[in-house]
Amino acid sequence: MRLNNALLLSFHAGASLANLIKRASETATVVLPSATILGTIQDNVESFNGIPFAEPPIGSRRLRPPQRLQRSLGRFDATGTAASCPQLLASTESTDFLQQTLGTIGNLPFVNNATDQSEDCLTITVTRPAGTAENAKLPVFFWIYGGGFEFGSTSMYDGSSLVKYGASTDKPFVFVAVNYRVNGFGFLAGKEILKDGAANLGLLDQRMGLEWVADNIKRFGGDPDKVTISGESAGSISVVDHMVLYDGDHTYKGKPLFRGGIMDSGSITPAEAVDSERSQTIYDGVVEAGGCQKSSNTLECLRSLDYHTFLSAVTSRPGLLSWSGTALSYLPRPDGRILPDSPEVLIQNEKYASIPFIVGDQEDEGTLFSLFQSNVTNSKELVGYLKRVMFPEASEELLNALIETYGSGTSAITKGSPFGTGLQNEIFPGFKQRSAVIGDILFTLSRRTFLEMTSKLRPDTPSWSFLASYDRGTPILGTFHTSDILQFFFGIYDNYAAKSIRTYYLNFLYFQDPNAHLNGTYPEWPSWGKTKQLLNVAADKATFIKDNFRADSHEAIKRMGNTLRL
Repeated sequence: MRLNNALLLSFHAGASLANLIKRASETATVVLPSATILGTIQDNVESFNGIPFAEPPIGSRRLRPPQRLQRSLGRFDATGTAASCPQLLASTESTDFLQQTLGTIGNLPFVNNATDQSEDCLTITVTRPAGTAENAKLPVFFWIYGGGFEFGSTSMYDGSSLVKYGASTDKPFVFVAVNYRVNGFGFLAGKEILKDGAANLGLLDQRMGLEWVADNIKRFGGDPDKVTISGESAGSISVVDHMVLYDGDHTYKGKPLFRGGIMDSGSITPAEAVDSERSQTIYDGVVEAGGCQKSSNTLECLRSLDYHTFLSAVTSRPGLLSWSGTALSYLPRPDGRILPDSPEVLIQNEKYASIPFIVGDQEDEGTLFSLFQSNVTNSKELVGYLKRVMFPEASEELLNALIETYGSGTSAITKGSPFGTGLQNEIFPGFKQRSAVIGDILFTLSRRTFLEMTSKLRPDTPSWSFLASYDRGTPILGTFHTSDILQFFFGIYDNYAAKSIRTYYLNFLYFQDPNAHLNGTYPEWPSWGKTKQLLNVAADKATFIKDNFRADSHEAIKRMGNTLRL
């Protein structure tokens, strides 16, 4: 809705002329070379939502790399809500009736319209303190949302709370969030995709968003030389991917696109190639669901489908929160060019951008994903599940050896996740053991491997790591995956954990060191490479622990090498 129309609607709703004038005066304006952007001012924060940075990836541009926006936007109204890219919230072909029903309902046109989903979604949202001058040169916090590369949007993450906190602590900054294509719109794989050069489109969307920041953020008072990329879950994994894209070349017009990284719940995620057998199975399933199996050019057929048919086709694959969702139907995969190899291989070969970073996990990363396999009740069934669903190349012998490190019988319960809860929270047989194993493979112990590699290869580049335990006592889930969003991002719990994490992050944003200007308020956080210690954040305090827990499990995981690829 354009500004004039919005004012007219307000007038018809009975607003007084004085209120209309006040509302107009509270509209923020930023002039770019290609547009005049209108934003909102509320509670000392200015927000500019849904600014296009690429041509709409619709029609012939569907399933193709983003095309940079070259035309003028004129006077652009960024006061509304940014449309979300099409979402995969639940599969339309799930074997679970409830999941299938949710998937079908989620794809109905009126639901899509109500939730403001659209293929025309490649936009940037900028939030800054009110009154920020164009020459302020504030550091930039570039946020990449999570959602298993299947769902998520910038409209889910209002940066106002973080921006207000930064201003209140004399560390004002500019917050930027990027919309990128998810699920089959952004991460479809297969030999046809590889041949066409249409792989890893969601990562290319993110990269173009970073380039937009380099070109435009000065006009919002941000400093393009002081960009920190950050994300949670899939967003966190994306941060690592940007470190290794194009063999680690993170420059644009001769300058780095970012100087630091903050990763919450995600780091290296080893993946099979775009044209692997697993990838091809997913592609073929989408083709069949879209009715394109008899086409001589299946990829062009998918591009030609109407929106809702294509959406139903890509969402026919298993969703993240489902029985086989841990295998991730859609994720960044090596394509030989954009992502030349699996991330851990690129890092081992020193083909990555060496930047200071913070990386950490929630204590119970696996509980949320282990709610959907109630029929996997013992160690033997867990080995079968891991091999059949997640890691078909892994040795059963080595998988058995890994599971043995998590105990058996009663000890598998007491050593399981949520950790530190004894015999409690075993909601069905095998839940706690499975939660521990999946959480460690996908998050907690892969983080340790990431730190071991980078600190050995580039010992002069500092890194810091944490383990969050602020939700101990939460039934069944513990300190679960995504619980950090409530703490540091939204600050819903105004406690020690929220304030300390925000303080460390803003110090890093400003100085590339979380310990700068602590002034004794919080403990000094030692770098991981020097001490192998983690900052352990509870709701009311922060302590330090050695990053050597479950060492036998970590060694068992490392022995399996590149067979643990999704």
